Amino acid sequence: MSRFQVGALLAALVLPVALQAAPADNSMPVNTFIGTQDEGNTFPGASAPFGMIQVGPITDHYAGYRYSDKKIRGFGHSFLSGAGCWEQGGQLSVLPVTGTIGPGGNFDTKKPDSFNHKTYAAEYTHEGEVGQAGYYKVKLTSYGGITAEATALTRAAAERYTFDAKAGAGHVLLNLGQANERHSVIGSEVRVVGDRAVEGRIITRSFCGGAKYATWFRMEFDRPFAARGIWDDRAGWANVDGPSQQGEAKPHGVWLSFDLKNGQSVTAVSAISHVDAEGARLNLKAEGMEGGKPMSFDAMKAKAQANWQRELGSVRIEGGSNDDRTVFYTALYHALLQPLTGNDADGRYRGYDDVVHTAKDWTYYEFFSLWDTYRAQNQLLALLRPQRARDIANSVLKIREQSGWLPRWGYANFETNIMTGDPVTPFLVDLWRFGALKGREREAYTALRENAFGVPAFGIRPQGRSGNPSYLRQGFVQYDRGFISKGMDTDPHHGASATLEYALADSSLATMAKALGHTKDAQVLAQRALNWKKVWDPTVVDEPTGQRGFPRPRLLDGSWFADVGSGFDPRGDHGFHEGTAWQYQWLVPQDVPGLAAAMGGTSQALRRLDQFFDYEALVADPAAVRKSWVVGPYSYYSQFRYNPNNEPDLHSPWMYTLMGQPWKTTTVLRAAETLFGNGPSGVTGNDDLGTMSAWYLFSALGIYPDVPGSGRFLLHAPRFSRAEIDLAPGRVLRIEAPEAKPGERRYVQSVNYAGRPVSRVWLDWEQLQSAGTISYKLAPQPDTAGWGTRAADLPKAPAGLAR
Repeated sequence: MSRFQVGALLAALVLPVALQAAPADNSMPVNTFIGTQDEGNTFPGASAPFGMIQVGPITDHYAGYRYSDKKIRGFGHSFLSGAGCWEQGGQLSVLPVTGTIGPGGNFDTKKPDSFNHKTYAAEYTHEGEVGQAGYYKVKLTSYGGITAEATALTRAAAERYTFDAKAGAGHVLLNLGQANERHSVIGSEVRVVGDRAVEGRIITRSFCGGAKYATWFRMEFDRPFAARGIWDDRAGWANVDGPSQQGEAKPHGVWLSFDLKNGQSVTAVSAISHVDAEGARLNLKAEGMEGGKPMSFDAMKAKAQANWQRELGSVRIEGGSNDDRTVFYTALYHALLQPLTGNDADGRYRGYDDVVHTAKDWTYYEFFSLWDTYRAQNQLLALLRPQRARDIANSVLKIREQSGWLPRWGYANFETNIMTGDPVTPFLVDLWRFGALKGREREAYTALRENAFGVPAFGIRPQGRSGNPSYLRQGFVQYDRGFISKGMDTDPHHGASATLEYALADSSLATMAKALGHTKDAQVLAQRALNWKKVWDPTVVDEPTGQRGFPRPRLLDGSWFADVGSGFDPRGDHGFHEGTAWQYQWLVPQDVPGLAAAMGGTSQALRRLDQFFDYEALVADPAAVRKSWVVGPYSYYSQFRYNPNNEPDLHSPWMYTLMGQPWKTTTVLRAAETLFGNGPSGVTGNDDLGTMSAWYLFSALGIYPDVPGSGRFLLHAPRFSRAEIDLAPGRVLRIEAPEAKPGERRYVQSVNYAGRPVSRVWLDWEQLQSAGTISYKLAPQPDTAGWGTRAADLPKAPAGLAR
């Protein structure tokens, strides 16, 4: 769910931020402003790797912060990085202010609208604004000038607000009733505890109209309150502690006043929990306190940034400018933000059954954007963070155990049913293939088989493969816009693309079934992996290009869908989710020879790829992608080119490799990489919880995951001359390409692995895990009859796939 920008805005926004973003250790620089413009939907605030809590600014944008917005409404305490739906956190909006709180004052307690964060929002300046891994800083120019800073550990965060020397008295507003734009708070409660702490609970309805969920919080300050008060929809009430409750999105919050001298600062440490109030207290005590007092801001910042440097230091690159390195390490940063830690410091977490469970000796994760992450981010985490990958796999199985079905897009502790297809199958099968399900293979297969061969009961929230009745009977998901859905999305609303996604999932599960000895299942699933052919209509013609043969939606009775009066347009919006038949036609990596045959043979398929990528224009000028590929915001339809902003065709550059023209993959990748830059517009579309960033990392490193379950990583020319990747303690994968230079095309002439020539276009997972060295020899011109061009160099279909 994503888009990109116009080039002029990119040029206008890059330099000011790039100058401010690099940490003191410039070897692994991160610019957290990358992706904060043009629907990248990242956030610049502070977070730990896979952190439970994030602290960052809220402006007018639904994702929390947009670089071009002029005012900051507050600093929220919950964000997602790069999601596309409109409700995305920002709970507990906190803003430091000055002025008089009381009847007739700047914050008139007789006028509840005085406490609307759209009314009291502060202007700010980008001058001196800093966005680093684990640290954020900005100068508010309203209220006499206040410097706001934020940092975060896994379960606790800290904010420091430094007031102007002339302030005298400063206040901090804790707004419970409002969050990010369009993120509806439907209930809240709060209590002031003593003279230094505040506790409460915020209930939100979140993510694409999803279910309600609760966030408990506790915040402690490093100095006592000189005064305090609570506001609601009636008025403000001075010097009261609560408890206070509000519902139905009514105004609600707390003001805290401090006596300040000589520009003193106020530091607050906070923690949240999705379990209960005690969970928030425990998290704060475990990570935000020292000696019974709030940890100093500088101490937490140092710890947070050291944690990030360790995380980022697990991948080391050589070559390129500071901008090149910043883009790379920011992509790594974004890819390591989620899924989010879900259990409190004592191991407790709230399951999908709304019961509190305990994770002992492992971490429970939540917030799973599987439709996105199964394509790149999942494999990256398995490669870089095997222990986390095991815990992620365990978390997904726990969700099934507690909710009754496997998830698709899990938000906090409920299933949103957002997006379509069957992403959980390739997601878990890849984790199995990478060893993350060791000891739980049978349990995982049982869950995946249930999902692949059935449909959840009507009375439980997950809808699973809602198109399975038609798919299992006829081999395709029917196109039916009137099909009743349990959420915003359901598979029959996008029957053609759902069929392609199901077939790909069946291919991966066939591999797992065969390996586990389920021979009959493997045969059935392998045959179903060819169901992409059931929605392939060889008679469809794209009139402007003359290309013939495309996937096409079918109705329940088996007939082809035709738009009234105009037949079927492969550039149209019928039957495909966030894409067109042009983009989805390539979603058959499990049967590339069969797909090529359906297109009239390999030569014709390659010519269609050239047209799809506007290949000749890219050869002449890689920047041509800004005209050929990039279109308006969320413009998924009426397109016949590659869409670099969205997931369905992310793998398509490697279709060249799989058809024997690997040099063209390199040409496309180097052009696509121009869309990633060191500035707010530097993410191509929604980052989708690290998916686009993970795609960039694989592209730059010279390896990319092939068909889910295959364990293959396709090889291509790296962007950097050298990379070292820590796989596990004591094991390092090295990638060397001495002739590589960012911004220039160099083509693979030969590949060596562990000192031996590699003629085929991939390495297996086991080879990568053995931690050898991949050595690429690159040249300025491709050898069109050389490496990777012979049929013997190309992978066969995954094990068990029948033809």
